[in-house]
Amino acid sequence: MKRLVCSAFVVFAVAASFLFPQILKAQDPLKVGPHIYKLLFENERVRVMELTFKPGDKIAMHSHPDHFVYVLGGGKLTLKHPDGKSQDIEARAGEVIWIPAESHSAKNPGTTEVKALVVELKEAPVKK
Repeated sequence: MKRLVCSAFVVFAVAASFLFPQILKAQDPLKVGPHIYKLLFENERVRVMELTFKPGDKIAMHSHPDHFVYVLGGGKLTLKHPDGKSQDIEARAGEVIWIPAESHSAKNPGTTEVKALVVELKEAPVKK
């Protein structure tokens, strides 16, 4: 009976990943990569996080709303999107990068630590 329940759960999990991929993609970077993301500030309009990617660091698939990144310490990052496409980024200190809402995993394939501030924008509150 245990084996049947376990098998049913595996079948359900695999089916759910195809039928409801947004469930798997909509992970919070603070939960998926607490060794990389640190919360600095949050209110109803923005969330500000410090990002520290040491050489070789990886983070699993996660999502961001519209956001911008201010690069404190430059280096290389490779982003992988849910469709399987990869994007190599060469970030330079002082650079500001705008990124529309998306999901991605990431890794630092370089030899330098990448540091940045990530500012996620939230929907403006509805005025009454």
